[in-house]
Amino acid sequence: MSFILVDTTVWIDFFNKRENSKQADVLNRLIEEGEYNICICPIIYQEILQGIKEEKTFEEIKNILQSIIMINTPILKVADYAVDLYRGLRKKGITIRKPYDCLIASYAILEDIYLLHNDSDFRQMENNSKLKVYS
Repeated sequence: MSFILVDTTVWIDFFNKRENSKQADVLNRLIEEGEYNICICPIIYQEILQGIKEEKTFEEIKNILQSIIMINTPILKVADYAVDLYRGLRKKGITIRKPYDCLIASYAILEDIYLLHNDSDFRQMENNSKLKVYS
């Protein structure tokens, strides 16, 4: 069974039940079908939880996230790859706005898995790196 790393942008839409979110609909379908292993990485876990204001919602979502497969590639390996990714894109004239996105992409690239996202930075990386995007 293949793995799909699901980015923060998709989880936020999913948990907020945002209508007209194609990626949240895809995530819902993937969960229902069970054809892929859905996973996150520590950065996505942090990004999701740090933005939740209500304590009850925080605890509920934290429990859900802790039940999802966590990618645990050594962080120094991920950071080194993210640095190279960012610098390589800069040499091509592409500036990634959020450094965390390079880290998240690096998890997907290093583990050779797909990324499901809703973020223009990842679209830039998909076209200019080894990042594989699930669509």
